[in-house]
Amino acid sequence: MTVYALDFDGVICDSAIETAITGWKVATQIWPEMPEEAPEELISLFRLVRPVMETGYEAILIMRALYEGHSADHVLINFNNQIKHIINRDELNTDKLKQRFGDTRDLWIKQDLAGWMAKNPLFPGIKEKLQQLDKKNSYIITTKQERFVSQIFASNGIEFPAEKIYGLDRKLSKQQVLKHLARQHPEQDILFVEDRLPTLLNVINDHQLDAIKLFFATWGYNTQADKSSANELERVRLINLEQMLAL
Repeated sequence: MTVYALDFDGVICDSAIETAITGWKVATQIWPEMPEEAPEELISLFRLVRPVMETGYEAILIMRALYEGHSADHVLINFNNQIKHIINRDELNTDKLKQRFGDTRDLWIKQDLAGWMAKNPLFPGIKEKLQQLDKKNSYIITTKQERFVSQIFASNGIEFPAEKIYGLDRKLSKQQVLKHLARQHPEQDILFVEDRLPTLLNVINDHQLDAIKLFFATWGYNTQADKSSANELERVRLINLEQMLAL
């Protein structure tokens, strides 16, 4: 049996708009001069920057940078420096930003579950694909907090065991999770579907993971340059959504 190890945001769920709005909500708590509602043009710009974001709390800092007038290209190219600059300048704490981001999502879900779900649509055909998979051999590997993945699955009528969701709460890198799965399934092919090129490069550079089959999700949060670079990697297979559904 094949083992499926699937990223969540950008592979299963198109969460960019919800992530941008949650980031904006938290930013207004930190910087009260920001308007309550996120401008549509900044949400659109966030989607352009989304490929470099790894963990949800970074959306707070991206939305702040865009509000301060930085272009999407500037944030995209100077992402790490831009994020560090805001954190240092305004004396922010990363752990507290993560907590605020999760708490703000929790409150949104509590007050308006339907509205929150509407901003987290699954990609077409994904629901049916997940329902077909053998859950004994299926895992989610994500930097999202696990309860939010479970909430999206439940709201879409998808039964997926919580213990098979490896998220931010476990404080493990995706390489560490893949090593764990390789030990659990030593005789099976493990297919890892991911939309972030840096994550796939980290796996390639870890020779303990040489047996993992790598798939680059072209419909996800990546740039044309990412696609071109991934296409040159011998171990990586580029797939579109239709091919993913046929895996």
